[in-house]
Amino acid sequence: MESGHDSSSLTASSRRRARPSPQSTVRPTALRPLRPRRRAEPLALGLASLIAVAAAWASDADLAHKSPSDFADLSLEELSNIKVTSVSKKKEKLSEAAAAITVITQDDIRRSGATSIPEALRLAPGLDVAQVDAHDWAISSRGFNDLFANKLLVLMDGRSVYTPLFSGVFWDQQDTLLEDLDRIEVIRGPGASLWGANAVDGVINIITKSAKETQGTLLEGGAGSEDLGFGGFRYGGKLSDDVYYRVYGKYYNRSDYVLPSGMDANDASQAGQGGFRMDWDVSANTQLTFQGDAYDGLINDTYTVPQLTVAPTYQSALPDQGTIRGGNLLGRLTHTFSEDSDLKLQVYYDRYARDVAIFQDDQQTFDLDFQHRFPLGQRQDILWGLGYRLMADNVGNSPAVALYPTDRRLQLFSAFLQDEILLVEDRLHLTLGSKFEHNDFTGFEIQPSARLAWTPAERHTFWTSVSRAVRTPSRAEEGLVLNQGILPPGTMGSPVPIVESVYGDGNFLSEEELAYEIGYRFQPIDQVSFDLSLYYNDYQHLRSIEPGIPVLDLTSGPPHLVAPFTGANNLKGNTYGAELGVNWQVERWWQLRGSYTFLEMNLQRGPGSLDYTSLLDTGKSPRHQFMLRSSMDLPAHLELDQELRYVDSLPTLGVPSYVEMDVRLAWHARPNLEVSIVGQNLLHSQHLEFTPTFINTQTIEIQRGVYGQITWHF
Repeated sequence: MESGHDSSSLTASSRRRARPSPQSTVRPTALRPLRPRRRAEPLALGLASLIAVAAAWASDADLAHKSPSDFADLSLEELSNIKVTSVSKKKEKLSEAAAAITVITQDDIRRSGATSIPEALRLAPGLDVAQVDAHDWAISSRGFNDLFANKLLVLMDGRSVYTPLFSGVFWDQQDTLLEDLDRIEVIRGPGASLWGANAVDGVINIITKSAKETQGTLLEGGAGSEDLGFGGFRYGGKLSDDVYYRVYGKYYNRSDYVLPSGMDANDASQAGQGGFRMDWDVSANTQLTFQGDAYDGLINDTYTVPQLTVAPTYQSALPDQGTIRGGNLLGRLTHTFSEDSDLKLQVYYDRYARDVAIFQDDQQTFDLDFQHRFPLGQRQDILWGLGYRLMADNVGNSPAVALYPTDRRLQLFSAFLQDEILLVEDRLHLTLGSKFEHNDFTGFEIQPSARLAWTPAERHTFWTSVSRAVRTPSRAEEGLVLNQGILPPGTMGSPVPIVESVYGDGNFLSEEELAYEIGYRFQPIDQVSFDLSLYYNDYQHLRSIEPGIPVLDLTSGPPHLVAPFTGANNLKGNTYGAELGVNWQVERWWQLRGSYTFLEMNLQRGPGSLDYTSLLDTGKSPRHQFMLRSSMDLPAHLELDQELRYVDSLPTLGVPSYVEMDVRLAWHARPNLEVSIVGQNLLHSQHLEFTPTFINTQTIEIQRGVYGQITWHF
């Protein structure tokens, strides 16, 4: 498969470089020239085009109202009966799922004005979604947020987008045509008994529509102050009465944000992506899906690189324009034996390559997954499965960041078993299950769970669960060498500079979580619904960074001390909190949605630990979050959507609390033509949401933005 991999820049020989020393900065052999800033007012031209097109179509006196989207006209009761699959790997009603789960529908995404998947995730209560710069995001659930957050599992159509590099997600690589999304299922809390390691504090399952649901042609395009230009197309057709397909392509060009001083931050990005999907109804009971994607993009960054020869700051700025390239292929066979028995076989291949000034990574993943469901007697539903994953990577090191060994093959063997027991007909369900995995870092891991759902009366559901989950070690925790900074002479009485270096530990253990949850869903009247979740998580063997004894280095560059910090598992603690979501259908044409999230984190050092930095993780996630969203269908085929959000301060990162608002106004000139104007972050000209901690990049503030868009189906 062509994955967009540039073999000339990612050969094995170019990656096997010497172990880095802090005395020199990174000097890429062929640093690409930076693109000039292109903030020539594209918005004026874009809006003028929108107005012209809209006026032409408005001349038709027989304008019809928009055609309803899949979920737009559903009542709150009907929305609660949407079928979800992420909690138990089978279809069940959202209202009866024994987990803290939220469904972001296609209509939610469209009306939010989101232009990327991370933006759409802001709609889920309980998620901490912070924009770091024009292309990077920090996203987590129930604490421990970071640019390299590692306790959240993300899937796209059943394909895990986890990277073993740091046990997390590169969000700038996750994209698709948003119009093709069916829904995003967000589980807050463990999902490890089915999904495996790293589904510790949440699972995000991004599900696209079938090819049969995306027939015809879609064209969309827009421009704005920050989104300088974007567009996409999709065409869906059929090869026969049983075989449907679609192809799509998209492109975006995002401008630089700004530094606190107001200067450009050199974080612009642009990327193109294309893909296909084919769905074949082989028979009435057998379906086959085959799909794939490929992307290629540029990302700008400015790194702060430690350098012994640059006194008195001992650091230099390194502007860079990196590349992200990749692709995937996925095949899935589904066979239904009866209403309560089926099997699925899925296989996928994924490859990506990241090439930035301080690090390069070429990652390949092959994954095979099988699952089978069948009834046992009248009251039990058995689900079991087997899985195998092979991951191979090749990295390129620099004096700032290195990983050893530079080549590594990792295997993951897994099995799971789940038994859903009907205790009382239509009232009480108990689900017991466990995941069994063997990984190359810590060996055998068991992750059991028990979930109980009780529906004492219509419109009332109580649920509770107890789960064990683990976060297995990553490549970074095994073999990282990170020269994080240089302290000048005189620090702690040293006559020479002190280089702070972070090292991995080959004996790193899995982080462990024991999670207790309870929830209540209630719909007192047709127009109002509540969803409340409470949780308490106990963590053991969390990552700590232990200081070592400084060593004098006279061999590499000017004389200096090396202050070593080594990864260990000497941190423990607990988190607890509450998540409340409220929906109110005020009128048939007006809906209000609100959410509130409370989080408390308590971390403690274990016996003998000298770590003085990891405890500060408690100040990297907001204690309070609040969101209020209004959606109105107005006369003259207009839609007005407003979102107000409050995010508490992040003391560790120096990020103050903030309130922001997004507004979207859309006009359905015809049932198949939508013209919209979206304003984002309207309350401030610029504001800070997050700052990186491990990788030294700039502190960047997010700007107010406005864009216009046309979407045309035919």
